[in-house]
Amino acid sequence: MSYVIGCIDAATANTAVCDYSAWAAQQLSAPLMLLHVLENHEREASTDVTGNIGLGTREGLLEQLAELDAQRAKLALKHGHMVLDQAASKVRELGVETVHQRQRHGELAETLVEMEGDVRLAVLGLHGEDSVNQLHKVGSHLETVIRTVHRPLLLTPDAFSQPQSAMLAFDASATTKKGIELLAQSPLFKGMPVHVVMVDADTSDNRERLEWAAEQLRAGGHDVETALLAGDVEQALHLYQQQHSIDIMVMGAFGHSRIRQFLVGSTTMRMLQESTTPVLVLR
Repeated sequence: MSYVIGCIDAATANTAVCDYSAWAAQQLSAPLMLLHVLENHEREASTDVTGNIGLGTREGLLEQLAELDAQRAKLALKHGHMVLDQAASKVRELGVETVHQRQRHGELAETLVEMEGDVRLAVLGLHGEDSVNQLHKVGSHLETVIRTVHRPLLLTPDAFSQPQSAMLAFDASATTKKGIELLAQSPLFKGMPVHVVMVDADTSDNRERLEWAAEQLRAGGHDVETALLAGDVEQALHLYQQQHSIDIMVMGAFGHSRIRQFLVGSTTMRMLQESTTPVLVLR
C-alpha cells in the first residue's frame, strides 16, 4: 500500500507537518502513516568513563552504565510513542479517520529508503527538534534525504497555510517534465492555478518548452501562467513567488541545469531554512 508518510519528531514544526500530512492525504485520498525515527545516538550514553574505572569498581559501574543505557532506551521509546500519539490526535482532528503509526530505530534517510515501496509522498519539517530558525535534527538531514530518497518530498515550514496555488521551477529536463505531468494529473493540485517559471535565456526554444508545459497543464484543467526570467536562480524564483503570492514551489532535485544545481547545497539549505512556504522536491 502507498502512504503519505508524515515524518514526526518533537519539533515545534510538528504541528505544520501534521497539517500538511493531513492535507496531502485528503487531497490524494491516500492512507496516512506517521513515522518517528529513533536515531541511535539518542539512545547512547553521553560519557564513556570505562577507562577511568578502577579494578575494584569496574564491574559494578559497568553494570550501572548498562542499566542507565537500558533506561534511556526505554524512555526514548516511550517518548517516541507519546509524540506519535499526539500527532495522531492532531491529524484526526483535521479529519483523517485512519492513522497508521510506525516507530523505527536508525537514521531517517535510511528508513525512508527502506520504506520507499510504501511511500507515495513523504512530508518533513524544514526545522527539526530544538530548533526554531536553524536546521537541526530532522532539518539537518534534509540534504541526505533529498539525495537518497527517490520519492516526492514535501518540505514544510513551521506554520500551515492551505495551498491555493503552485509554481514549478522548470528547466525542460526529464525530472521537471515529470513534474508537469504530476501537476497536471495529481489530485494534490486539483483546481489550483499553476505558474511555470524558467530561469534561462530568452530563446524561441525555451518559449516553445514553456508552451508545451502550459498545454499539458491546461489539458489537466489548470489555469496556467508562464514566465521566462533572467538573473540569479534563487533570487528570481523567490521574487516571482513573492510577487505572485504562490503557496507551494515544486522543484526537481538533481541534474545539470542551473535550477537543479541550485537545489542542493549551501544556498539551497539557506533558502529552505528561511522558507515560509512548502517546497515539493521531485526525483
